[in-house]
Order: sequence, then structure tokens, then C-alpha cells
Amino acid sequence: MLTVLVQRDGRVERAEAVDPAWLAPESTVVVWADIEGPVDADRALLGGVFHIHELAIEDALEEIHHPKIETYDGLLYLILHGIVANGGSGGFDTQDVDFFLGRNFLVTVHHGPSRSIAEEYEACRRRPDIFLDGPAGICHRIVDRMVDRYGPEVDAIERRLEALEEAVFEQATGNPLRALLDIKRDLASLRRVALPQRDAVGRLARREFAPITESLAYRFRDVYDQLVRLSDEAILLQDRTTGLVDAHLSNQSNRLNQVMKVLTVISTIFMPLSVLTSLWGMNVPLPQLPGGEAAQFWWIAAFIASISGVMLWGFRRMRWL
Repeated sequence: MLTVLVQRDGRVERAEAVDPAWLAPESTVVVWADIEGPVDADRALLGGVFHIHELAIEDALEEIHHPKIETYDGLLYLILHGIVANGGSGGFDTQDVDFFLGRNFLVTVHHGPSRSIAEEYEACRRRPDIFLDGPAGICHRIVDRMVDRYGPEVDAIERRLEALEEAVFEQATGNPLRALLDIKRDLASLRRVALPQRDAVGRLARREFAPITESLAYRFRDVYDQLVRLSDEAILLQDRTTGLVDAHLSNQSNRLNQVMKVLTVISTIFMPLSVLTSLWGMNVPLPQLPGGEAAQFWWIAAFIASISGVMLWGFRRMRWL
């Protein structure tokens, strides 16, 4: 689906198609073309109208690509990842957004709905002055919105981790290992996209490319700082998750040792009791206890109780219980 916004004569209008005359060297028109769900038919628009390199078009039509930044004959090509709404399922999903930045045009390509692009589109419709910064200014605003959405997701991961810490250290019930591994997977996904995005935006902040003015470089520097913080938080949270997994496994091992210790004590106590009961159950003559056969049961019961009590006292004394 193609959406085109054009700024000309101080007004922002929506167009059904891109007029090649808008992209002429002498043109003062600013064009933003957004392609959602690109197909092979969009090759003609990207290559024939915007004159984008074939290799860049191939990358843009791929649904999954790592963040990067490149130049093709004066055209700036940027790939970043935005957060995908997951309906509160707790997962961490991203989709790549491709930016083609030219002298007076911006082309964005993405395979699914993008909240950041949709919000910026509505903002541009309401405020024509946004186009005064040119296509690079619009690109910055979209990138800034995309990076801002990482913050709440990282906070949600941290809240999940804190809840699991309570389950591991205070409740000590259940098996949070699956949830911990899910968090580790989400943090690995975050680091996989945050680190290359940090490097790409860092090059924009250092003004390595002609379309980025000094004022825009300052703005991209702020975005770069946010990505640095996200990368650092992802590393710290991953370390906490790894430590929590180790603590859970250690707790499980300690609980197993406690259970085995109790079972061992119980079996140790019953060993002499079994000897006593088996002796008096044999069909051989045994010394008669005081009181005759009528009191024999109570003598044996007293021996059993005494031996059990002495052994329990000894185990407590040695801190085995």
C-alpha cells in the first residue's frame, strides 16, 4: 500500500502517486512516500521513479534484515527496527523499517503496520511546518518515535524480572525457569537490534553523510544516547537474568538436598527399629522381659521410642536436622 505526502506552496497534501517532476533537481517540492507491505510491483516505483539502486531495493523487499546504514550514489539508505505491538503477550518482537533519504524525498518501506510512521503521518497532516526540516527532519522524527517505544518494553521486561526474583527468593515455589528463559530470549533480541542501531544512528550523529545538517546531528545524538542506554540496560538485565537462573538452580539443588537428608534420617531411624521388631518376630526362644508375655509388647514399644528419641536428639545435636 502506497501513501504519499507532498509539501508544496506551503501546504501538505496527500497524493495518489509520485510525479517524477517533483524529484527533478530544480524542484522545491518535498515528498514522503510510505510503502507498507511491499511487493514486486513496487520495484518500478523505487527503481524507475526514485532511482534507488537495485541492491538496496532487494534489501528493502526482504522482510527481515539487520540494522545498517549505507550510501548509494548520494542516496542514504538506513535500516532500523521498530517495536511491534503484541497485545500484552509479554513477548519482544520487532520489524525492520527501511529509509531512503534523498535530496528532497523520503521513502519508508515496512512489511507490517508501524505505529511510529502512522503517528508521524498524522502529525505531518496537522502541522505542515514539519516539512521545513526537509526529508531528513521527517526521518529523524520517525526514528525518534521508534526508539522511544523501546523504553516501555524494557521497563516491562524489568518488571517481569522483578516478579520472578520474588518468586525465586521469597516464595520458592513453582518453576520459573521457563519464564526466565523467555526473558533471556527477549533480551537477546533487544541486544541484537539495539547494538547495530546504536552504531548506525551514531554515524548520523557524527554527520558522516551530507543530508544531515548540524542541527539534525544534535537531534540524532539524543537518539544515539537513548540507544546507548538501552544497550547498557539490556546487558545489565541479561546479567541479572543469568544470575537468577543460577540462583533458581541452586535453590532447587538445596531443596533436593534437604529432602534427601530428611529421607536419609528417617531411613536411619527405622534401621534399628526394624532389627528389634524382626528379632521379636522370629520363631526362636528369646529372653523373657519383666512382666511376662503380656508386657513384652510395651517393652519393645518403649525401646523403639527410646532409640528413636536418642537418634533424633543426636541428629539435632550434630545439626543434621
